[in-house]
Amino acid sequence: MENPRQHEFQPQASNRSWAGNIATIGTKVGWRHLTVLIDLFSFVWSVGRLISGWMPIWWAGPSASGRRSHRLLLHTDQGSQYRARDYCDLLRKREIICSMSAKGCCWNNAVAEIFFSTLKLELDLDDNRDTLISPQLLKHDLALRIEAYYNRERRHSTIVYISPIVYEQQIIACCTLNTVNP
Repeated sequence: MENPRQHEFQPQASNRSWAGNIATIGTKVGWRHLTVLIDLFSFVWSVGRLISGWMPIWWAGPSASGRRSHRLLLHTDQGSQYRARDYCDLLRKREIICSMSAKGCCWNNAVAEIFFSTLKLELDLDDNRDTLISPQLLKHDLALRIEAYYNRERRHSTIVYISPIVYEQQIIACCTLNTVNP
Protein backbone atom coordinates (compact mmCIF):
# COMPACT_ATOMS: atom_id res chain seq x y z
CA MET A 1 0.00 0.00 0.00
CA GLU A 2 1.14 3.52 -0.71
CA ASN A 3 1.00 6.57 1.55
CA PRO A 4 -0.09 9.49 -0.66
CA ARG A 5 -0.78 11.55 2.44
CA GLN A 6 2.90 11.49 3.48
CA HIS A 7 2.14 12.65 7.05
CA GLU A 8 0.19 15.68 5.77
CA PHE A 9 -2.08 16.47 8.70
CA GLN A 10 -3.38 19.84 7.46
CA PRO A 11 -5.25 19.57 4.16
CA GLN A 12 -6.43 22.80 2.54
CA ALA A 13 -10.14 21.93 2.44
CA SER A 14 -12.78 19.84 4.17
CA ASN A 15 -13.59 16.30 2.96
CA ARG A 16 -10.26 15.82 1.17
CA SER A 17 -8.20 13.82 3.66
CA TRP A 18 -9.55 11.61 6.42
CA ALA A 19 -8.05 9.28 9.00
CA GLY A 20 -9.87 6.15 10.07
CA ASN A 21 -9.38 3.50 12.70
CA ILE A 22 -11.03 0.89 14.91
CA ALA A 23 -10.80 0.66 18.71
CA THR A 24 -11.72 -2.36 20.76
CA ILE A 25 -13.68 -1.66 23.96
CA GLY A 26 -14.66 -4.19 26.60
CA THR A 27 -18.29 -4.33 27.82
CA LYS A 28 -20.26 -6.58 30.18
CA VAL A 29 -21.21 -8.87 27.32
CA GLY A 30 -17.97 -8.91 25.35
CA TRP A 31 -15.89 -6.76 23.07
CA ARG A 32 -17.28 -3.97 20.89
CA HIS A 33 -15.37 -2.37 18.05
CA LEU A 34 -15.80 1.34 17.41
CA THR A 35 -14.98 2.68 13.95
CA VAL A 36 -14.32 6.38 13.45
CA LEU A 37 -13.49 8.70 10.58
CA ILE A 38 -11.79 12.02 11.17
CA ASP A 39 -11.78 14.88 8.67
CA LEU A 40 -8.18 16.13 8.96
CA PHE A 41 -9.16 19.63 7.87
CA SER A 42 -11.57 20.44 10.67
CA PHE A 43 -11.18 17.44 13.01
CA VAL A 44 -14.88 16.57 12.81
CA TRP A 45 -15.32 13.01 14.05
CA SER A 46 -17.79 10.62 12.46
CA VAL A 47 -18.70 7.47 14.34
CA GLY A 48 -19.09 4.56 11.97
CA ARG A 49 -20.61 1.81 14.09
CA LEU A 50 -20.28 0.14 17.40
CA ILE A 51 -20.32 -3.55 16.60
CA SER A 52 -19.96 -6.80 18.49
CA GLY A 53 -18.02 -8.87 15.94
CA TRP A 54 -14.78 -8.24 14.13
CA MET A 55 -15.43 -7.28 10.55
CA PRO A 56 -13.79 -5.71 7.54
CA ILE A 57 -15.21 -2.21 7.69
CA TRP A 58 -17.18 -1.82 4.50
CA TRP A 59 -20.03 -0.48 6.65
CA ALA A 60 -20.41 2.37 4.15
CA GLY A 61 -17.19 4.21 4.85
CA PRO A 62 -17.01 7.95 4.39
CA SER A 63 -20.22 8.18 2.40
CA ALA A 64 -22.19 7.03 5.47
CA SER A 65 -21.56 10.31 7.22
CA GLY A 66 -22.75 12.43 4.29
CA ARG A 67 -19.32 14.12 4.18
CA ARG A 68 -18.11 13.05 0.75
CA SER A 69 -16.05 14.74 -1.90
CA HIS A 70 -14.41 13.78 -5.16
CA ARG A 71 -10.95 12.21 -4.75
CA LEU A 72 -11.20 11.73 -1.00
CA LEU A 73 -8.09 10.25 0.61
CA LEU A 74 -8.69 7.86 3.54
CA HIS A 75 -5.65 7.08 5.71
CA THR A 76 -5.63 4.09 8.07
CA ASP A 77 -3.12 1.79 9.69
CA GLN A 78 -2.27 -1.51 8.03
CA GLY A 79 -4.77 -3.58 10.00
CA SER A 80 -6.04 -6.69 8.23
CA GLN A 81 -9.53 -5.20 7.87
CA TYR A 82 -8.07 -2.32 5.84
CA ARG A 83 -5.94 -4.60 3.68
CA ALA A 84 -8.83 -6.96 2.86
CA ARG A 85 -9.55 -7.26 -0.86
CA ASP A 86 -13.29 -6.48 -0.41
CA TYR A 87 -12.51 -3.29 1.49
CA CYS A 88 -9.93 -2.12 -1.07
CA ASP A 89 -12.32 -2.93 -3.93
CA LEU A 90 -15.07 -0.91 -2.25
CA LEU A 91 -12.77 2.11 -1.88
CA ARG A 92 -11.83 1.89 -5.55
CA LYS A 93 -15.51 1.61 -6.53
CA ARG A 94 -16.29 4.76 -4.54
CA GLU A 95 -13.21 6.55 -5.91
CA ILE A 96 -11.67 6.86 -2.45
CA ILE A 97 -7.88 6.84 -2.39
CA CYS A 98 -6.49 4.34 0.12
CA SER A 99 -3.47 5.53 2.10
CA MET A 100 -1.38 3.57 4.62
CA SER A 101 2.00 4.26 6.18
CA ALA A 102 4.77 1.70 6.36
CA LYS A 103 4.59 -1.00 9.02
CA GLY A 104 5.97 0.16 12.35
CA CYS A 105 5.92 3.84 11.40
CA CYS A 106 5.21 5.88 14.53
CA TRP A 107 3.18 8.35 12.44
CA ASN A 108 1.12 5.51 11.00
CA ASN A 109 -2.23 6.86 12.12
CA ALA A 110 -1.39 9.30 14.90
CA VAL A 111 -4.55 11.43 14.67
CA ALA A 112 -6.92 8.47 15.12
CA GLU A 113 -4.72 6.85 17.76
CA ILE A 114 -4.61 10.06 19.81
CA PHE A 115 -8.38 10.40 19.47
CA PHE A 116 -8.97 6.89 20.85
CA SER A 117 -6.45 7.37 23.64
CA THR A 118 -8.16 10.59 24.75
CA LEU A 119 -11.67 9.12 24.38
CA LYS A 120 -10.83 6.04 26.44
CA LEU A 121 -9.21 8.18 29.13
CA GLU A 122 -12.09 10.67 29.36
CA LEU A 123 -14.79 7.99 29.41
CA ASP A 124 -12.78 5.61 31.61
CA LEU A 125 -12.87 2.89 28.96
CA ASP A 126 -9.48 1.49 29.91
CA ASP A 127 -9.21 -2.29 29.54
CA ASN A 128 -8.05 -2.49 33.18
CA ARG A 129 -11.02 -0.72 34.77
CA ASP A 130 -12.89 -2.40 37.61
CA THR A 131 -16.43 -2.23 36.21
CA LEU A 132 -17.49 -2.89 32.63
CA ILE A 133 -20.51 -1.06 31.20
CA SER A 134 -23.33 -2.36 29.05
CA PRO A 135 -23.13 -1.98 25.26
CA GLN A 136 -26.23 0.28 25.39
CA LEU A 137 -24.63 2.64 27.91
CA LEU A 138 -21.39 2.61 25.93
CA LYS A 139 -23.27 3.56 22.74
CA HIS A 140 -25.04 6.39 24.59
CA ASP A 141 -21.83 7.70 26.19
CA LEU A 142 -19.94 7.58 22.88
CA ALA A 143 -22.68 9.45 21.01
CA LEU A 144 -22.77 12.19 23.63
CA ARG A 145 -19.01 12.52 23.84
CA ILE A 146 -18.29 12.48 20.13
CA GLU A 147 -21.30 14.15 18.51
CA ALA A 148 -22.21 16.61 21.26
CA TYR A 149 -18.86 17.36 22.88
CA TYR A 150 -15.94 16.71 20.52
CA ASN A 151 -17.62 18.10 17.41
CA ARG A 152 -19.54 21.00 18.96
CA GLU A 153 -17.70 22.15 22.08
CA ARG A 154 -14.16 20.81 22.46
CA ARG A 155 -11.55 23.33 21.39
CA HIS A 156 -8.64 22.14 19.28
CA SER A 157 -5.26 23.85 19.13
CA THR A 158 -4.81 22.76 15.50
CA ILE A 159 -7.86 24.79 14.42
CA VAL A 160 -7.25 28.03 16.37
CA TYR A 161 -8.81 26.85 19.64
CA ILE A 162 -12.39 26.55 18.45
CA SER A 163 -14.64 23.53 17.99
CA PRO A 164 -14.65 21.59 14.71
CA ILE A 165 -18.24 22.59 13.86
CA VAL A 166 -17.57 26.29 14.52
CA TYR A 167 -14.40 26.06 12.44
CA GLU A 168 -16.26 24.56 9.47
CA GLN A 169 -19.07 27.11 9.81
CA GLN A 170 -16.55 29.95 9.73
CA ILE A 171 -14.85 28.52 6.64
CA ILE A 172 -18.19 28.09 4.87
CA ALA A 173 -19.30 31.63 5.81
CA CYS A 174 -15.99 33.07 4.66
CA CYS A 175 -16.15 31.29 1.33
CA THR A 176 -19.79 32.07 0.57
CA LEU A 177 -19.87 35.75 1.44
CA ASN A 178 -20.13 38.00 -1.58
CA THR A 179 -19.33 41.68 -1.59
CA VAL A 180 -22.07 43.97 -2.83
CA ASN A 181 -21.34 47.31 -4.39
CA PRO A 182 -24.02 49.92 -3.66
